[in-house]
Amino acid sequence: MRQLAVVPHPEVKITLFAWNGKYLIKLEKGMFEQTYKVSEMDITSEDDVHALLDQEFLQAAIARFAGMRTDLQSAFDRHDL
Repeated sequence: MRQLAVVPHPEVKITLFAWNGKYLIKLEKGMFEQTYKVSEMDITSEDDVHALLDQEFLQAAIARFAGMRTDLQSAFDRHDL
């Protein structure tokens, strides 16, 4: 796996990778991460991957982190952990 870029963002760590014919977009916030795989056949360049990281996409991903945190806490609560 080859790291292509670290994209600055104030709320999440964004790292772009190339691996096995795919671009990987890895988002990290605290102890949670999301990875999106995009086939190199679906886009024309690394610049297209950067274009996917628009405000709407990132806002939805950040909201998803909050949901992930809630889901995990709910599981802990259900099992008294």
